[in-house]
Amino acid sequence: MRHLKSGRKLGRTKSHRQATLANIAAALIEHKSIMTTTPKAKEARGVVERLITFAKRGDLAARRQVLKTVRDKNLVTELFEKIAPKYEQRSGGYTRIVKIGRRPGDDAPMAIFELVGYEGIQAEKIEKKRQAREKKAEEKEKAKREKETEKAEPEPEEEKEKEKEEK
Repeated sequence: MRHLKSGRKLGRTKSHRQATLANIAAALIEHKSIMTTTPKAKEARGVVERLITFAKRGDLAARRQVLKTVRDKNLVTELFEKIAPKYEQRSGGYTRIVKIGRRPGDDAPMAIFELVGYEGIQAEKIEKKRQAREKKAEEKEKAKREKETEKAEPEPEEEKEKEKEEK
């Protein structure tokens, strides 16, 4: 029985799960907004919130704690110098999870995982993809209609050729 067991296993071993959550945290620090499955986002939320809280402290020990999880020094510098000062007056709740439906391939619940104050980055990408998809569908429909009208109305040159063949 799983009574009082906290955390999700995400179908991974302990080391794989830790690596996955560290990679999600690094991606979120780098891009400010990412798209992932809802369970992964919910599990990574605690990791990211802890990292930002360390970054708000700003001392060397906190920087080393963050480096244990996020192994990229450039991302750690960005976290300490750009992201943490933005949350100086906030005492938690640095991230937001926005559910966006299910993934077509495997029906997994998807979510946009973003830092508060950086919203809209992922939503803009999704909107651009949607508009491109609609534009492509319109062009396809237009081409289909043009093809049908060509079949329905033979061109005058074709009519003249048919008349010559009949004579």
